[in-house]
Amino acid sequence: MRQQAILSIDQGTSSSRALLFNREGKVLAVAQQELDCTYPQQGWVEQDAELIWLSVLKVCRQVLAQAVQQGIEVLGVGISNQRETTVLWHKAKDKVLSPAIVWQDRRTADYCQKLKEQGHEEWVQQKTGLLLDPYFSASKIRWLLTHNNDVQQALAENELAFGTIDSFLLWRLTSGQVHATDSTNASRTLLLNIQSLSWDQELLQLFGVPEHILPQVRQSADRYGVCDTRLFGLALPVLALVGDQQAAALGQGCISAGSLKSTYGTGCFALVNTGCSPLFSRHRLLTTVAFTVQGQTFYALEGAIFVAGAAVKWLRDQLGIIAEASETAVLAQSLPDNGGVYLVPAFTGLGAPHWQPEARAALVGMTLGTGKAHLARAALEAVVYQTADLLSAMLADGAKAEQLQIDGGMVANNWLCQHLADVLNVPVLKPSQNEASAYGAALLAAVALGWFESLAEMHFSSDAQEFLPQMSADKRQQLLSGWQNALASVLQ
Repeated sequence: MRQQAILSIDQGTSSSRALLFNREGKVLAVAQQELDCTYPQQGWVEQDAELIWLSVLKVCRQVLAQAVQQGIEVLGVGISNQRETTVLWHKAKDKVLSPAIVWQDRRTADYCQKLKEQGHEEWVQQKTGLLLDPYFSASKIRWLLTHNNDVQQALAENELAFGTIDSFLLWRLTSGQVHATDSTNASRTLLLNIQSLSWDQELLQLFGVPEHILPQVRQSADRYGVCDTRLFGLALPVLALVGDQQAAALGQGCISAGSLKSTYGTGCFALVNTGCSPLFSRHRLLTTVAFTVQGQTFYALEGAIFVAGAAVKWLRDQLGIIAEASETAVLAQSLPDNGGVYLVPAFTGLGAPHWQPEARAALVGMTLGTGKAHLARAALEAVVYQTADLLSAMLADGAKAEQLQIDGGMVANNWLCQHLADVLNVPVLKPSQNEASAYGAALLAAVALGWFESLAEMHFSSDAQEFLPQMSADKRQQLLSGWQNALASVLQ
């Protein structure tokens, strides 16, 4: 019997990846293509949605070719995607109408601030679990509706469609037959009522978004449609859509209340499963849908950090301090301490729990003895301190965190993993399966395919590398105090 597999598309801000997973969760094939963002104005972050689509096509075709060579039978597709990033297209022409506005984009900060001043944030949070911030899709949609002539023309023709990346990819994969999204991605738009899981009329009115341009909201594991056979030569069913951070939580096995994970990629996202009822934060964290499977919805409390691995990329591409990300571990280890140097990486504002889109990055504590090793270490430590801020807020909201499960590209750096354990003062577990987002999407597809009858039957890696706290309480407090002082220099 031929080995069977699921094709998992992991479409992130930095790259598009395609992986084949078998029933045991083993990766059978993988392909990746890097992607760039453009920054046309201060605070603006854009990507070319057509290039995203072409990159997805390319990596899928590469792994499907490997499947043919290895005699693997591919049964379906799961999609994990960068969330909030906004794409508008003309349905009849199948034409993207503007650059995709990336989740990091801050162009609508003034608009969101006006809504706050008008007193809208509390009721918006009660409906959506989110805060009024340019991070989410709604204000991005409104900006395009207001400023883009092609978008306005498509709306007038009743041919305008909105989607986050999952919805856009689904539209293209099915050649315009299916315009849908799942509950996790819909919950990041600021337009979804998080309890009814339907588009909210009052929110649509607030942001001026017509409901007919929005995708249908469905379960995370579902039979969405079938890929056009002209794309891959196969009539592959699309079986799962899920936001990348929720996918990573699933891939890490965070399927029950109280389980906590943090993903370290372009940004950093800590997410704790809160069960079947939404827990609304008193400390400016986000309430979000964790996943909807077999008619049951789980919720999560999430903290979002906008810049994590992006700071390492800044060291490489803008400053030329390193040639490869892996060099940061060597540089950090070369120092006995941080020398009092802190980086507050507010390059695109500050996310949770501060939510200050106007904040800007700062390097503090430098002396004439400060060198590139200090900058590299400061970039890594900033990720740790921001995670500490998120964890403190979660604990204050009543969540529990006896250990932290981590994934993402940055966790290849063991120095960072150990520093996380030391500063957070909790055990940190790094699984051998570091493809958490892609694996989470594959698991959902497997449920839709019938490989697993329920979440409880899913396969999760048990051989994790454990990092235990080794730092003294005094040293930990000293570092965190230094971080708070640095943070105060950019907070307003």
